[in-house]
Amino acid sequence: MTAQCPSLGGVANTNLGDARKAKNDEFYTQFHDIEKEINAYLEYNPDVFRDKTILLPCDDPEWSNFTKYFAQNFHALGLKKLISTSYAPNSKPRELNLQPTLFELESPQFDESKTASNGKIFTLHRDTTGDNFIDVDDLEWEYLEGDGDFRSAEITVLRDQADIIITNPPFSLFRPFLAWIVEAKKQFVILGNMNAITYKETFPLIKENKMWLGQSISSGDREFQVPDSLETRSGSLRVDDSGNKFIRVDGVRWFTNLDHGRRHQPLALMTEADNIKFSKHKDVKGVGYQKYDNYDAIEVPHTDAIPSDYAGVMGVPISFLSKYSPEQFEIIANGDDRDEMESLGVTPLGREYVGNVGRRKVGVPSTKKAAYKRIVIRHREASQ
Repeated sequence: MTAQCPSLGGVANTNLGDARKAKNDEFYTQFHDIEKEINAYLEYNPDVFRDKTILLPCDDPEWSNFTKYFAQNFHALGLKKLISTSYAPNSKPRELNLQPTLFELESPQFDESKTASNGKIFTLHRDTTGDNFIDVDDLEWEYLEGDGDFRSAEITVLRDQADIIITNPPFSLFRPFLAWIVEAKKQFVILGNMNAITYKETFPLIKENKMWLGQSISSGDREFQVPDSLETRSGSLRVDDSGNKFIRVDGVRWFTNLDHGRRHQPLALMTEADNIKFSKHKDVKGVGYQKYDNYDAIEVPHTDAIPSDYAGVMGVPISFLSKYSPEQFEIIANGDDRDEMESLGVTPLGREYVGNVGRRKVGVPSTKKAAYKRIVIRHREASQ
């Protein structure tokens, strides 16, 4: 079983580019990636899911590792109810050539008039097998009235009934999907691309400590299963012994407002002097930190090079948020947001390379490539 992400697009990755050219951007989350992330919340609070109703929208219950995980662990987690909904086959790329599964065809409620145009809903909340245990064998399903779009009134009613929303949503709809969750003031654990950190709709939630990154993915990439119909010119697909296809995607992160222990662990940092003397990064060791031309802040090109004793403002990579502790640091602004930076009296940070030393500065024309995005921070104790 695998979980469905109908459009996890937009990642700066050649694999994803090939998938887009193939008019197919469906990526299925692996079971162990879900399990590892959920375990982080359980380690911090073993009762985090107890007596809760969990909604898995944008999912495909017949194939979903999300549904499989929570159904298998329904009793252990102490869930009250599990709801999982899928998009109708007609709402997915035609190239997938989706056909009803044997499970659906052999079910008493199979309806040929609905199988292509209607989504499905799976629910789990009672013992239907009579074995005095609620698990995956007790899942019940029926067709939705509509196609399963999360923005529909039908799915919004399910949202309002839920306590926690967990899924791998359509990435092309990440902004409205997150707004849909926040509007209802729900807890959530969702996958997205790390570039979503700097979205105007996303960053204020992070800055105000209303959302943060999950624990289990902090760098690197993740492997997703893809449909058999996917073709790629990069030759980067991996096929396992069973013929299943997998592709690696860069920059994927969990976004959540469920607490976990990692975000309360302060970063172990060296002083400014020790960084200049001992840093493993050649653009810091023996060089130091350069200030921006138009803003009283230093450029810190690597999270582990943040000086522990610098009391001023710093521009750091967005990957910093994977290590961010709100007790240790204050987030001041999104350095890439023009409106936010102009409210501080400056233009956006980290936009261009300047000069022949490859340093990131601001406000001077340059023919060099665009620089990485920056978040403006300072040590929490320095702001008090």
